[in-house]
Amino acid sequence: MSKQTTVPSEPIRDARKLGVGKMLVLGIQHMFAMFGATILVPIITGLSVQVTLICAGLGTLFFHLCTKFKVPAFLGSSFAFLGGFAAVKMLDTGVYANLTEAEKLPYACGGIVVAGLLYLVMAAVVRFVGIKRVMRFLPPVVTGPIIILIGLILAPSAVTNASENWWLAAFSVVVIVICNMWGKGMIKIIPILMGVLVPYVVALCFGLVDFSGVAQADIVGLPPFQMAKFDLSAILIMAPIAIASMMEHIGDISAIGATCGENYIEDPGLHRSLIGDGLATSLAALFGGPANTTYGENTGVLVLSRVYDPRVVRIAAYGAIVLSFSPAFAEIIHSIPTAIIGGVSFVLYGMISAVGVRNVVENKVDFTNTRNLLIAAVILVSGLGFNGIGGLTFTFGSNSLTLTGLAIAAILGILLNAILPGKDYQFGNDLQGDTSVTFQSNMKK
Repeated sequence: MSKQTTVPSEPIRDARKLGVGKMLVLGIQHMFAMFGATILVPIITGLSVQVTLICAGLGTLFFHLCTKFKVPAFLGSSFAFLGGFAAVKMLDTGVYANLTEAEKLPYACGGIVVAGLLYLVMAAVVRFVGIKRVMRFLPPVVTGPIIILIGLILAPSAVTNASENWWLAAFSVVVIVICNMWGKGMIKIIPILMGVLVPYVVALCFGLVDFSGVAQADIVGLPPFQMAKFDLSAILIMAPIAIASMMEHIGDISAIGATCGENYIEDPGLHRSLIGDGLATSLAALFGGPANTTYGENTGVLVLSRVYDPRVVRIAAYGAIVLSFSPAFAEIIHSIPTAIIGGVSFVLYGMISAVGVRNVVENKVDFTNTRNLLIAAVILVSGLGFNGIGGLTFTFGSNSLTLTGLAIAAILGILLNAILPGKDYQFGNDLQGDTSVTFQSNMKK
């Protein structure tokens, strides 16, 4: 086996050359990367971890089918709808008058089903209006800062998790850095997995792992599916959040494209990725799972491993499906100390922001141009600022709509780019600019 196969100085686009064993390990790494955040959503909302895992796995496979198996994205639980879940739990009139919080969850899921279907409307606009016209509103001066924001907005959660045990979190970071910088062979391309396993063993030796939940769980068990219920109040709360999640989707697809050096916005097309994400979200919610979204954590793994083969991500999806039938395994995942997740997140979230910076630099966005400077400044400040106060809430009678900081930043950036004169970028004229790549010779035709 050649040196390039084991130590990828160039990106690996067909992981089959690594062999089945190494592909499985790479898939496990992607699975570990998504687990922490994916299972956190059901823990917060009260949904089932098992249902969440199977919906993430099946949703990922469905997304890959819709995108012609070209985009190495993993669909995990979306945090964008957490505010909506909280709002639905507070409803106490009409059908909600005598319901417990757990009994209100199916209605929240019903709202998410409708929210996912709104992706299809956006996909139709992209498909029939044309990608070039749509992307006029999403040049690098807008998408770059949005990608940067995705990482920065996630950063506080990394710090919060790491603060549970600073030395364990720091050890996790050190393991990742050593494996990525000085690791040999397979170790070099699985730094995230090593950053979880090695500190976990150390934590086990120091008695920092709680196995009480594992001992009480069955080894095998069916996921407890629960059908969604529909009510206009929950729909009015949940459905508009699709505005924010679609903006995040576009940013994530841009980040994955910039990472892999592929123009996924154009091929297989933004309309296909929107359909895949939207329908995966609707199907997950229909059976009692949270909304799905393309995961930045797995984009961070792509950056570090430089293995861009979607087959590896699909291995993680198969793994999530299999493990969804084991309540005991779900509890083992729960046993990973929060600090380790925080340490891994330090690296992954930072990598996402770094990809955004690369997107801006490689597209040669001119920040001596006052127009570009204003757009980037408003995106960054509004995104971080509004996120710090919980977003912006609009009240309509007894219902409310909350836009997250990232959604507000994206909307303002798009509006400013459309209104301010002096556009210096046009999609379709420069393939390298569109894909933000540094290795054009490796692009697929």
